[in-house]
Amino acid sequence: MLSILIPVFNYRVSNLIFEIHKLAILENIVFEIIYLEDGSKLYVEENNSELKSLKNCRRVISNSNIGRTASRDKLAHEAIYDWLLFLDADVFPIKKSFIKDYVDSINSKKAEVVYGGFAYEKTKPNPQYILRWKYGCTYEEIDAKTRNLKPYRIVISANFLIKKAVFQRINSRIKRKSYGLDNFFGAILKTENIKVRHINNEVIHYGLDSNISYLNKIREAVSELLWLYYNEPSFVHDNSLLKTFTTLKKYKLTFLLSLFYKAFNSIIEKNLKGTKPKMLLLQVYKVSYMCNKDLT
Repeated sequence: MLSILIPVFNYRVSNLIFEIHKLAILENIVFEIIYLEDGSKLYVEENNSELKSLKNCRRVISNSNIGRTASRDKLAHEAIYDWLLFLDADVFPIKKSFIKDYVDSINSKKAEVVYGGFAYEKTKPNPQYILRWKYGCTYEEIDAKTRNLKPYRIVISANFLIKKAVFQRINSRIKRKSYGLDNFFGAILKTENIKVRHINNEVIHYGLDSNISYLNKIREAVSELLWLYYNEPSFVHDNSLLKTFTTLKKYKLTFLLSLFYKAFNSIIEKNLKGTKPKMLLLQVYKVSYMCNKDLT
């Protein structure tokens, strides 16, 4: 019935897998758990020793880091069931009905893709991780009712259920290895009119990037969006950042935003890397960076 698939890179994943295994057993369903060590150097032996005797659980090893898209593709090919539940290694389910809620979604036959949602701890983390935490709390911790208003906009691949055939068809169109490809995945789902449903079945995201690391990832994701805009004619999206950019471009205002970026990016970055990052500044930073990247 259900293949639970977890890409792992340098992370101790046993607590998550034990919990998911327990919740799947409670539902009395046919399932498997497969985790992929994606070129990991850390925690490989710990994960193996703790999980090797767990029934319905096996690992796959990639000797080199092949990235998120390729690792999920590899896991999907290893899976033997028709429904795939993808989880990132650094998450943990909130509810004891986590597997039940996904099984109910399968049985309801209302959608071919189901996104459970993301959540964050209420206690502020160490200041060096606060940018990722604050961004997540502001833009990712969204109730399913709101997410369903624009079902292709907030598509977080760290916690979602999908039909195997649909996943393999969609994922095969993504050839790039970059951060921020969830936007492209969502755009393809929209283009192909795949029925997407959001439910309140969140996982807590524990693996926070440092402020510096996350700011680098933001620039990478913005660059990827710009590449998709120019190189993928079928990129029909609900991305608010790209919509802002195209509006600015239409009215020939990207030059002004590029000048703004050149003048103020170091000041804004200082705030974003600091202990009290402002989300409004982050949004301004992203769109001005995109305009500058477009012109240079």
